[in-house]
Formats: sequence, C-alpha cells, structure tokens
Amino acid sequence: MDTRPTEMAASIARSMGVRRFGRVNWIGLWSLCEREVRRFLAVWTQTLAAPLITAALFLAVFSLALGPTRGEVMGVPFVQFLAPGILMMTVIQNAFANTSSSIMVSKVQGNIIDTLMPPLSPIELVLGYLVGGVARGLLVAVAVALPMALLLGVGLANPGWALVFVLLGSAFLGALGVLAGIVAHKFDHMAAITNFIITPLSFLSGTFYSVESVPPLMQTILHWNPVFYLIDGVRYGMIGQSDSSPWLGLVVVSLATLAATALCWHWFRTGYRLKS
Repeated sequence: MDTRPTEMAASIARSMGVRRFGRVNWIGLWSLCEREVRRFLAVWTQTLAAPLITAALFLAVFSLALGPTRGEVMGVPFVQFLAPGILMMTVIQNAFANTSSSIMVSKVQGNIIDTLMPPLSPIELVLGYLVGGVARGLLVAVAVALPMALLLGVGLANPGWALVFVLLGSAFLGALGVLAGIVAHKFDHMAAITNFIITPLSFLSGTFYSVESVPPLMQTILHWNPVFYLIDGVRYGMIGQSDSSPWLGLVVVSLATLAATALCWHWFRTGYRLKS
C-alpha cells in the first residue's frame, strides 16, 4: 500500500502547527491545571486558612485603632469601606504567590524540565499556571468574603462586578507571578520582588483610604497603578461605591492582564531563563 499521501498529509499538518492530538493538548493542559490546583490544596492551612487570619487581623487592628473615631467613608462605616480592599489585597497576593512559588520551586529543585518537556505549547503552559493562580484567588476571596458578610454585614451590591475584578486580579497577579518566577534565580530574588514591587503595589492602591483623601501627586500615582482599579472595582462590587468608573477599571486591568500574559507567552516560547 502506498503510504506517501498519508505521510505528505502528516508533513503538511506539522508545518501548519497541527499536532497529532489536535491544536490544543487538552489532556496535558488539564493535567497541568490539576497539578497547580492540587499543589496549593495539599497545604490548605497555609494557602487558604492563613490568608483568612491575615485579613481578619488587618480588619481587627484598623477597626480598633481607627474605627471608633473615623467617620463614614463613601457613605459607609470605615470598616465596611476597608473590607473590600483587604479582600482584594489578600486575593492578589495569594494569586501572585501561587504561580511564582510554583515556578521558583521547580527551578531550584531542577524539575522545571518536567513541565517544559511535555508537548505543551507556550500558551498552554501560561494557561495552566494561571488557572492555579485564579483558582487560589477565588477560593481565598470566598473564604474572606463569607466572614465579612456574617460579621460586618458587607454584602454584594454588584456581584457581577465583584466577580469580574476578582478573576481579573487573580489572572493579572498570577501572570506577574509567572514573570517573577522566571526572572528570579533564587528565593532571595523572589523575596526582593515581593517586598519592593508587589507589596508596595498592594498597599499604595487605595486599600486603606479613598483617593480623594490624598494629595494631588499621590492621586496621579494611584491612577497609574493597575492594582488601584482592582481594589476600586471590588469595592464597587461590594458596597456600590468607588473612586473611579468600573468600566475604566475594567479596560485598564484587562489591558494590563493581556500585556503580562503576552510577555509570559513570549518567555515560555523563547525559553528565557528556563532552558539555560
């Protein structure tokens, strides 16, 4: 039997980027997603319970120190104004930690090759890591939001907006975590990135104050910080008030997430600091 037509068709398919299991390796992508989710669920006391305790401590300290004397902010009690910012700050920090630690640990232990060798395309690798970060961000959001609703009476004025910004925030910081994990060579480098970039972005983003209460220069800086729009968007979703339009925040955060994800794809495609 003449097999030349079959071989020619296979050659053309390879040249067009069609793999033998299809354009998307669903089995491989699902396996990577499952690994990333199982990785943080295995240590749920550290990845889910600890953020809840941290958020509760923030709220307790601020409510005890400022709550009795601070007036309303945006028409709601200060603690209720503070709650969405604490929630979102906790979400994005954990999404970043999930993806950055996954890549960093794999690089240090020398088993990153186990992720790079399977037939996964760069975009599949990016999506696999981001799913882990987004899943952890969502679970942390639920774990923090439920006690806030029960104890503080903070509900969801616009649940759709709250969900959108939690998802975008988890994806954006998850992508930044992938970039940080690729760039860092050791845990000291990762600690420096977290302390000098991620933590300032989180704290200087309107988490603890309204943009109207800061000097004009600080207002300008805040509006150039994508995390500000994440905090503001979730605040709009929870208490129905915000410093800026949620639509503007949606555009800014979407573009920032797209840019960070595109850079992740490029670095996986070229093997930057991964294959050398």
